[in-house]
Amino acid sequence: MKSIHVAGNTYVLDFPVLHLPYYKKSETEIILLDTGLKREHEAALLSFLEEENLTVSGILCTHAHIDHVGNAAWLKEKYGCPIAMPKVEAEIVSSLLNLKIFYGTYPMNRIRDHFGHMVIKADRFIEETETEILFQGVPFSIIHTPGHSAGHIAITTPDDVTYIGDALIGEEVMRSSKLPYAHILSKDLMSKMKLYHVRSSWYILAHKGIYTDIKDLITDNIYFYKNRAEEILKVIEKPMTFEDILKSLSRSMRICITTPFKYIAVERMLRCYIEYLEETGKITLVLEEDFLKYTKTSH
Repeated sequence: MKSIHVAGNTYVLDFPVLHLPYYKKSETEIILLDTGLKREHEAALLSFLEEENLTVSGILCTHAHIDHVGNAAWLKEKYGCPIAMPKVEAEIVSSLLNLKIFYGTYPMNRIRDHFGHMVIKADRFIEETETEILFQGVPFSIIHTPGHSAGHIAITTPDDVTYIGDALIGEEVMRSSKLPYAHILSKDLMSKMKLYHVRSSWYILAHKGIYTDIKDLITDNIYFYKNRAEEILKVIEKPMTFEDILKSLSRSMRICITTPFKYIAVERMLRCYIEYLEETGKITLVLEEDFLKYTKTSH
């Protein structure tokens, strides 16, 4: 892992599959923008902070997914730093019960074992109406980009660097990803369109890249997600259950499902595309032989 200087006091920690930005308040204090995965990034993050004699004075989170809040709890405990995040995202990670509601497919014991470290109490809720916040004495601009998650935000630092978070994915991720996730794909696509109007000197993607211009990347992202939905639509050649679609898609896209955990993860990813296809009127839900099935709509 290395630290990359972007502009002014804005830097990025370069992990293998993640860019983790931070804003340097002083020679000894930083504000982290997201915190990474606990198992994969905790040791490297701690080593960096200790080697550079840095303390975390605040954590500003784009959303409450495991790879963005994974280290928030122990960082808050170690440094006593406040955490700010969108209100709806903060509610998700406020308790094990709320995590159970979000990860509905998992039983409670798996919620505790796999996601329990995500439970944190946010100190500052970012409301949907807020576009500017003063956090730990530093002014940040907020761009609301819901879709990838319920309350996802992008954050612009005082150096005119916008951290896009997961509202866009980089070229390398598009080349390797089978089914990129979105909580509500229709909203995610609208947020991507919104990014056309954002003007910054630099842009940082969590997964992954640093850009001076993202217009072409936005277009590529929109096409990529819509194309994935169309590929799923092609699989539905007759009325099919969700599991039938998943099975056919895993074969056509060569998605290797080897564990129950991987199955549940792929199921969550597929469901957002199925909901999008139903929402846009391309498929409909029917009851056939006592089973719920999806079928293409006739025009």
